[in-house]
Amino acid sequence: MFSLHPQKHLCGIKHNTIPFMKKVVLGAAVLAMFSFTAVEVSNWGIDSSHSRLGFTLNHQGIAELQGEFKKVEATLTASAADFSDAKIELTAQANSIYTGSEGRDGHLQTPDFLDAAQFPTITFKSSSMKKVGEKDYVVTGDLTMHGVTKQVELKARHNATIQTKQGIDVAGFKVTGTIKRTDFGVGKDFPSAVASDEMQVNADIEISKK
Repeated sequence: MFSLHPQKHLCGIKHNTIPFMKKVVLGAAVLAMFSFTAVEVSNWGIDSSHSRLGFTLNHQGIAELQGEFKKVEATLTASAADFSDAKIELTAQANSIYTGSEGRDGHLQTPDFLDAAQFPTITFKSSSMKKVGEKDYVVTGDLTMHGVTKQVELKARHNATIQTKQGIDVAGFKVTGTIKRTDFGVGKDFPSAVASDEMQVNADIEISKK
């Protein structure tokens, strides 16, 4: 005789457990997929003893005045070995400016220029690092100086990456670019005939993998 009631069990498994089992299997598959596609992110920090953040501007049309910031911190994170997805953050202390003249350095820290007391740091935070050659990149990001933030574009060249005897990965970059000081309100009342408005950024950065 055939039962008028639907069969409640099939091979010892309840019907309502089958959808649940499918969800479990699907969930396990998703987790497995993510475990295989997880990307390792590498963190790098600046080696201050082998790095320099400098600038150059024209003085009275006859000479190049060079300077640098002595206190700089920087970090870089990347998952790609060629740094094509790198994110960079840099901070320089405005009162660490050095041009070889104590009097000039003191003047540059005043409200006439950097106003280091009110705006103690100069920062850069990248938004992209686009590879344009075997070792060359275009780095775009926000530069904040004198309380003003502007997007700037810099060029970076990856010199090389080596491993020290201690097993530490070390990479070196040359960074260059051009900015206008008056875009950031720096020395806006100071004649460009004496100190050019355009400033050349020139940095040599050495970073170590943490």
